[in-house]
Amino acid sequence: MAASPLLTLPFLFLLCATVACRGAYGASGGYGLGVNYGRVADDIPSPRRSVELLRAAGAGSVKIYDANPGVLRALAGTRWPVSIMVPNEIIPDLAASAAAADRWVAENLVPYYPATRVKFLLVGNEILSDHSIANSTWPRLVPAMENIHRSLRKRGISSVKIGTTLAMDSLADGAFPRPPSAAEFRADIAEAVVRPLLHFLNGTNSYYFVDAYPYFVWADNNLTVSLDYALFQGGRLRYVDPGTGLAYTNLLDEMLDAVVIAMAKLGYGHVKLAIAETGWPNGCDYDQIGGNVHNAAIYNRNLAVRMVKNPGTPVRPGANMPVFVFSLYNEDLKPGPGTERHWGLYYANGTAVYEIDLTGRRPLWSYPPLPAPENNTPYKGPIWCVLSAAASNKLNETAVGNALSYACGQGNGTCDAIQPGKMCYMPNTTVAHASYAFNSYWQQFRKIGATCYFNNLAEQTIKDPSHGSCKFPSSLDS
Repeated sequence: MAASPLLTLPFLFLLCATVACRGAYGASGGYGLGVNYGRVADDIPSPRRSVELLRAAGAGSVKIYDANPGVLRALAGTRWPVSIMVPNEIIPDLAASAAAADRWVAENLVPYYPATRVKFLLVGNEILSDHSIANSTWPRLVPAMENIHRSLRKRGISSVKIGTTLAMDSLADGAFPRPPSAAEFRADIAEAVVRPLLHFLNGTNSYYFVDAYPYFVWADNNLTVSLDYALFQGGRLRYVDPGTGLAYTNLLDEMLDAVVIAMAKLGYGHVKLAIAETGWPNGCDYDQIGGNVHNAAIYNRNLAVRMVKNPGTPVRPGANMPVFVFSLYNEDLKPGPGTERHWGLYYANGTAVYEIDLTGRRPLWSYPPLPAPENNTPYKGPIWCVLSAAASNKLNETAVGNALSYACGQGNGTCDAIQPGKMCYMPNTTVAHASYAFNSYWQQFRKIGATCYFNNLAEQTIKDPSHGSCKFPSSLDS
């Protein structure tokens, strides 16, 4: 498409001039990148131990997904800028009642501030990606933010900025709007939600917080997008936006400038940008690609080294940009495909997945060798879904029985083969029947989004679990 009149080079340089193009937040003044401290996991270290691990990684700020008292107390005195979050489900209540918003601030911020240096208060997490709350919550986002802002002002708290996190699917073309100059917000939210949001952010000198993951863009476009380009090591690889003439050397910059340009098209091209989440998975399922320790370490190390140089983006060179890596731990209780449980800098037992210095000061050549990646190309063999080894070794009969019943209750003939007298009835054990049921369900429904998870009881395998006359269908059969 033709470039918008707004997107001339002089206009783009004006964007930089109006957003204080200076040192990157979290990567200057001795600080490292921020870290998302999620806790959807079993047996992760205590908040105080987590602070030690954050410090060991060189973190410069911390973002949590609630206002947990134990975590906030552990962060007191660290001097790290901290981001807290209002849960999605209470946004309508805070929008409807200034008293409710004030009560939330009184209970979740005031007891810990300023000993805990809360810098950002985020109202909701990716709410514009959840179409089931389009009527109940989307129109109430900005009113809730306004009520919280009034509460902070009443209390004389001016250093806490209010925002909300949005995924890349807030753009009409999703995570990969190439060229960036063509980007615009989705028609269902542009005027009704995003314009009022940008007006609020502009008026309060706050940030547009975006969750930007080059991994997903590369994984979905790996035949046309170079892995090196996604990992900040593209060398001479360049993409030139035909609408602006600007050259890009990495995928993240394309994604960020797409958001900036979409904001400009609504008249708010000077609103500051922050990266609420970015990172690369250190593991994935067999039917996914490129989630491994090698790629995760390369991405996050290169990101840290890059941000310490305060590069900004081609549209906003040198812009001040808070950056939070996702995440502190591998979170084993997160549902969905395997990547969801493999973003951590640390395993749940507190050991490092790989060495990293989030300050970006450690030379890349000084790190020890990484394990070679084994899944940078799609796996084309058969895959099955079975009860995980961990669940088998520590069997919870009730949990597995409930998951088995759920699987058998879905689809057409999902569990016929494990009925008495049928080919897979023997051995008549919970473990054997669960593996068959999980696999049968997954093979039927995986193409419409079903995952091999079952409340953390299942895992993918490339070892055929068939036995005797009992045949387990594979991914190639379906």
